[in-house]
Amino acid sequence: MPPKLGIIAGGGALPRHLVQHCLNSGRAFFVVALKGQADDGAFAAVDHVDVRLGAAGETIKQLRQHGAEDLIFAGAVRKPSLSELRPDLWTARFLARTGAYQLGDDGLLGALIDYLEANEGFRVLGVADVMADLLAPAGVLTSAQPDAGAERDIGIGIAAARDLGRRDIGQAVVTAAGRLVAEEGRSGTDAMLAGLAGEGADGVLVKAVKPNQERRADLPAIGPQTIENAARAGLKGIAVEAGGALILELDETIRAADAAGLFVVGAAPTDEATP
Repeated sequence: MPPKLGIIAGGGALPRHLVQHCLNSGRAFFVVALKGQADDGAFAAVDHVDVRLGAAGETIKQLRQHGAEDLIFAGAVRKPSLSELRPDLWTARFLARTGAYQLGDDGLLGALIDYLEANEGFRVLGVADVMADLLAPAGVLTSAQPDAGAERDIGIGIAAARDLGRRDIGQAVVTAAGRLVAEEGRSGTDAMLAGLAGEGADGVLVKAVKPNQERRADLPAIGPQTIENAARAGLKGIAVEAGGALILELDETIRAADAAGLFVVGAAPTDEATP
């Protein structure tokens, strides 16, 4: 049997999928649900503890007490201000030694992963190490197919998403009629789609891995809710990086897209996208 898995859970469906995978496969696990980040009550039925984001020392203590050797970061986490973070001693030392708080989201996560492995003895895994079937396959996955205009928008979107990721701001953009109309900010993809106000009509949502991204955390993801939000925003399709982005509930996601008349494409990664 593989070592016990510690799941550091933020918001969204991904942590719940990991828990269900562990239950189905018989892998021992323990959940640290981040207060104010993880969905309320999502882990009430399993072995877990609620810990605030700035209390990393308590998180490590709980993981050790429960015998976790492998760690995985799953779900959305909003980066707080330092006053909101209220770092405990472990967190304060980590931030002081690495200067990680001054980095973008990906830089901070990468520094944290390196520190946990080098100084605390954990092995940090990526979602693909545990659930490789969540990675987006290549090609058109839906009945609807992108037309020539959509193909052009996908290409523009991939380049724009790469640039956004290079700035360590986000992983998603919307393109329409040959131009960039929206970029994902700190609030995430759903907020970006909600704020389109008709500007993305017949456009494409594109999500791609950041250049040189730490792939053990914060991979771009879509699921049934993304389809609903994209349809509400008037988009005609979604393109995600094949082998890099995650598709949660693949069958349900594709059924929802087919019902809405949207295409979903796994776009082949470029050499530039490979860390």
